[in-house]
Amino acid sequence: MTKLHVFDMDGTLLQSTASIEISRAVGELAAGELIEQSWFKGEISDVRFWELCLPLWEGLSEADIDDAFAASPWIGGVVEVFADIRNRGEYSTVISQSPQFFVERLTGWGADSAFGAQVALRSEVGPESLLSAEDKVSIVSKLLAEYGLAEGDCVAYGDSTSDIPLFGKLPNTVAVNASPRVRELATIEYEGSDLRGAYVLGRGLL
Repeated sequence: MTKLHVFDMDGTLLQSTASIEISRAVGELAAGELIEQSWFKGEISDVRFWELCLPLWEGLSEADIDDAFAASPWIGGVVEVFADIRNRGEYSTVISQSPQFFVERLTGWGADSAFGAQVALRSEVGPESLLSAEDKVSIVSKLLAEYGLAEGDCVAYGDSTSDIPLFGKLPNTVAVNASPRVRELATIEYEGSDLRGAYVLGRGLL
């Protein structure tokens, strides 16, 4: 029987956040950092976060997004892990609260699917644009049904608060350079700079 591997992006695969890396690419790093700090402190809502970020990226082209993606500080071994999963006849997905237009580029590295916030440049943002922590659970449930798998056939890799509902639901979870709460919920922990180390631990749970 096949398996499903679920990856968070920011803080798990990406040793930064998409919003920071895009802001860096357009020369607005300081402004991007201030927005992210305000959001992290709970001073602004998720919708307001994007209302502030998107204007910073006005004029961003597909090539600019490609460049920001390529220059981002990814954890080691991402391409190799996706390739191994596919070679075994298994599935990988990335589910992130970051923009779909950034997250989806991981399919070019071998992820079978990618899900992110439906925010777009020069477009209005509303609650329906967001991808919540609870949405991660719903997406995984749909993928498991699509592939004919049980929760025990799935392993999730994550690091932060957006992974808590999923880690609370699935029996096989790997905390990757994670916050204390996620480590408490996880089946097993990985600290390091190469995804292959976390992946070996995840495979051991299946």
